[in-house]
Amino acid sequence: MSSVPPSGEPAPPDGALPASSLTGLGTRPFGIYVHVPFCATRCGYCDFNTYTASDLGLTGSDDPASPASWLEGLRRELDLAAGVLGMPPSADTVFLGGGTPSLLGAEGLVAVLDAVRGSFGLRPGAEVTTEANPESTTPELLAAITDAGYTRLSLGMQSDVDHVLAVLDRRHTPGAAARVVGEALDAGIGHVNLDLIYGTPTETDADLRRSLDAVLASGADHVSAYSLIVEEGTALARRVARGELPMPDDDVLADRYEIVDDTLGAAGFGWYEVSNWARSTDARCHHNRIYWGGGDWWGAGPGAHSHVGGTRWWNVRHPARYSAALAEGRSPAEARERVTPEEAHLEQVLLELRTVDGLAAEALDGPGRAAGEQAAREGLLAPDAWADGRAVLTRRGRLLADGIAISLAGA
Repeated sequence: MSSVPPSGEPAPPDGALPASSLTGLGTRPFGIYVHVPFCATRCGYCDFNTYTASDLGLTGSDDPASPASWLEGLRRELDLAAGVLGMPPSADTVFLGGGTPSLLGAEGLVAVLDAVRGSFGLRPGAEVTTEANPESTTPELLAAITDAGYTRLSLGMQSDVDHVLAVLDRRHTPGAAARVVGEALDAGIGHVNLDLIYGTPTETDADLRRSLDAVLASGADHVSAYSLIVEEGTALARRVARGELPMPDDDVLADRYEIVDDTLGAAGFGWYEVSNWARSTDARCHHNRIYWGGGDWWGAGPGAHSHVGGTRWWNVRHPARYSAALAEGRSPAEARERVTPEEAHLEQVLLELRTVDGLAAEALDGPGRAAGEQAAREGLLAPDAWADGRAVLTRRGRLLADGIAISLAGA
């Protein structure tokens, strides 16, 4: 995972973890996240830790911010990680995110997976996902990564409508994502996700339905759909501030969510997390379920976040600083923190409540259970599930998930 880092204590130069964090390592699901910070262009809505070639001022492949230097740094971090963990578990899942991992090309993507195998190994049947953009993905790339062991592709579609893609500063054209889905399935990739964004200024209900029709016709077996958030500091936020585009309306976003849920549900997709739908249990993203279930993962790459046994840490954000630290034999971790019991409880409620299995009522204290009773009476939690001892959101509850979670957690 990669995001704006919180505050924390300095991380040790060798990356060592408290002994208590290593207790039980391997008994919990374990994943590897690899952050690829490179993009061809910057989308106006994006506030992720990503860089274009012009942002980095690259002068050659030996530049400390170059993809080649990043890959060498990644190999060193994975080796460091294996040493820090002592007897590192084989990875249940690997997820390459970004950024645009497909910009690495087939050779780069294969090299990343080889590095993970060399440092950690993969469990039998491991899920291996890479994100990609349609314009940087080819049949040859898909064939090569399938042969290398990738099992899942996650494509940034966002919309299938010209004017919506233009507002989002996306480079691909309508139909491109669906074409790549077909190419991926032909190459033997087992599962394909399409990312959608709904609520973009100028988007209509008809535009969203058109995008959903394209998703369903593509053959993808997983959809992640997120409401547009206007993040501070982005080009989109500046356009909204200047009055060029309206701020997304909460009521419109709720209506659009219901369109997504109705359309996907009618086509045989089931929701299993508030923003994620899959055609089958096998099609669900098992890597994300490690995050939602409080498992362990090592996040490698600039700005990547990690969590092992109640300790979480995050790397320096700039690719040049990341590569330089590892070249000098130092951990790239910028800071870390120990998760308090109160924080762990809040995160458990916030994350587990968002899933179709919900949250065990026994995880709540007295006031939390009282809040759950009230939410069930109001139709925000499924009454039958609550009676059986689980807090499971209704669809109306999904629209208010964070607020309900906070009331249940007593935060």
